[in-house]
Amino acid sequence: MATAISLAERGVTVDLIDIDPNWRVYGAGITITGPTLRAYKRLGMLEAIKAEGAITKRTRLFRYDGLHMLDLDEPAIEEGLPATGGIMRPVLHRIMQTRVRELEISVRLGLSVSAMDLRNDFSVANFSDGSTGTYDLVVGADSVFSSIRDLAFPHMGPAIPTGQGCWRISIRKPPGLEMGEFYLGHASPCGITACAPDMVYMWMLTPHVDRDAHMSDEELFVTLKALLADFGGNAGWIRDNMTTNDWINYRPLAAALQPKDWYNKRVVLVGDAVHATTPHLASGAGMAVESGIVLAEELARTDDVSNALSSYQERRFDRCRDVIDTSVAVGQLQLQHGDPKEHAELLGAALHRLNAPF
Repeated sequence: MATAISLAERGVTVDLIDIDPNWRVYGAGITITGPTLRAYKRLGMLEAIKAEGAITKRTRLFRYDGLHMLDLDEPAIEEGLPATGGIMRPVLHRIMQTRVRELEISVRLGLSVSAMDLRNDFSVANFSDGSTGTYDLVVGADSVFSSIRDLAFPHMGPAIPTGQGCWRISIRKPPGLEMGEFYLGHASPCGITACAPDMVYMWMLTPHVDRDAHMSDEELFVTLKALLADFGGNAGWIRDNMTTNDWINYRPLAAALQPKDWYNKRVVLVGDAVHATTPHLASGAGMAVESGIVLAEELARTDDVSNALSSYQERRFDRCRDVIDTSVAVGQLQLQHGDPKEHAELLGAALHRLNAPF
């Protein structure tokens, strides 16, 4: 949607397709760092996010038992731009859908691309409903499991498991929570993000254990509650107050910076399809939104599509690599039960680099 919005705002006619016939999104909340808020400001959505999410000035770091260690310095990177915040994913999805509709972008649902004919000047997409479309450019923004990547980029491969999994729970806000919180120094670190005046989501990273089947709701509840046994502070409050009615999810983590080129004739990839990361820097969505904006900017600079795609790739490659490499390094440190101060230093340095213009 970020790519579609960015292109449509520059006068490009866009067909947006989504595999979900109901155009839904699942999940808990999402942490929105300053750089991500900056990207959404470019899309004209900052005020809606501020109104329906939760904005804070800093993130507090604790030892897992609740001992306060330090506060991350998260100054606003632009005048009038909040330092950090959070929002529920379905709410963010609705805000973006509203902007898509305002721009009168064609939206076709319950659809995917089944095959493509790539030419130097256009691409023909064959859709899952039997229809076809001819386009000056096809943009694959279709997740870490991208089918566009599989169809058009044989030199790329699937994301690589990192050895960790991520638990998430949506729950009412703990009474004492005033800003984002990280709990470190444990084999399974966790964090809490406010996503609305009365709601938060908590994430926890654990070593991933392969399972033969998905856990039931009861198994998710019992397992997460047990994993939180050692935690103090608001993480302990969540353990003691969570119920089976709270939304709980678990997924293994994987990451990949796909090798160049990120484009093939008149097809290009953005987001998790080409730079999938883990949640350690809370920057996966931010990187995807930035990529959509940069792609539209470069296409608007020139009539030479190949040069535009090359410039998009070069503007994004090192920045996305930094996010992925740092996120995976933090995850490995956690798996090795590394020093929480080293963990904090890695996070702080990377977040500072992300403040640079994109």
